[in-house]
Amino acid sequence: MTDTPTNHPSPPLGLKAFSLAGRVGIITGLANDNSIAFGCARALHALGATFIVSYASEKSEPFVMPLAEAMGRPEYCLCDVEDEASLAGLFDRARRRWGRLDFVIHSIAFAPLEDLHGRVTDASAAGFGLAMDVSCHSFIRMARNAEPLMDRGGALLAMTYHGADQVVGEYNLMGPVKAALQSTTRYLASELGPSGIRVNTISPGPIRTRAASGLKDFDTLAADATARAPLRRLVTIEEVGNTAAWLIGDAGAAVTGGIHYVDGGHHNEFGGG
Repeated sequence: MTDTPTNHPSPPLGLKAFSLAGRVGIITGLANDNSIAFGCARALHALGATFIVSYASEKSEPFVMPLAEAMGRPEYCLCDVEDEASLAGLFDRARRRWGRLDFVIHSIAFAPLEDLHGRVTDASAAGFGLAMDVSCHSFIRMARNAEPLMDRGGALLAMTYHGADQVVGEYNLMGPVKAALQSTTRYLASELGPSGIRVNTISPGPIRTRAASGLKDFDTLAADATARAPLRRLVTIEEVGNTAAWLIGDAGAAVTGGIHYVDGGHHNEFGGG
């Protein structure tokens, strides 16, 4: 048995460890009511967190604006993660409003359809680069923007999928891209850990999000998950949100650098007989 380090206070116990009252942060990637970002926002709001929610384009506004009430009426911010100034502006809003950040959730992925639907062997350099920039390097840019606002520590979260660990035919180009995101998570966790910043990735099972709709055979993935996962069902965005809340709060204070599966156990059964 080891003593609690003198430079880190003992965390609260029981239900208090799951409270997010007073926590402030940014949730990116809201597109509609099927978005993982929406499930995260609802879960965090229910536990007392306050946050800014970003969405990618004005075309999304008819779908995201009606969701405000369910998320506790957060501040909205239009943010193009490919644009350095736009991304910096998102974090500047947090700085001006709170002077700090406790968490950032990265729930963003993109690949051009012509590359996503084809073989990895045939992926264009431009398509691969764009998918990597939006889906992976933008998480690095967010970490860089968040670091000076997390002088008291904090949590960074990204979303991945089991297709990063094992070949999933329908996942194609996003497999190596998400594998890079998972590796990035481990390196960021190592680099930022001494500052008390924890970095984790959540790996949900198939969820019918807008990003997933771009997959050529999403229904095949969903049917396989329902048939093979030990729980025999798909997971919900709210279940992903609850996991995000755990990782952000004191209950997850010693957890960093991990890939956390929220898929009903599907990753253990994938491709089995």
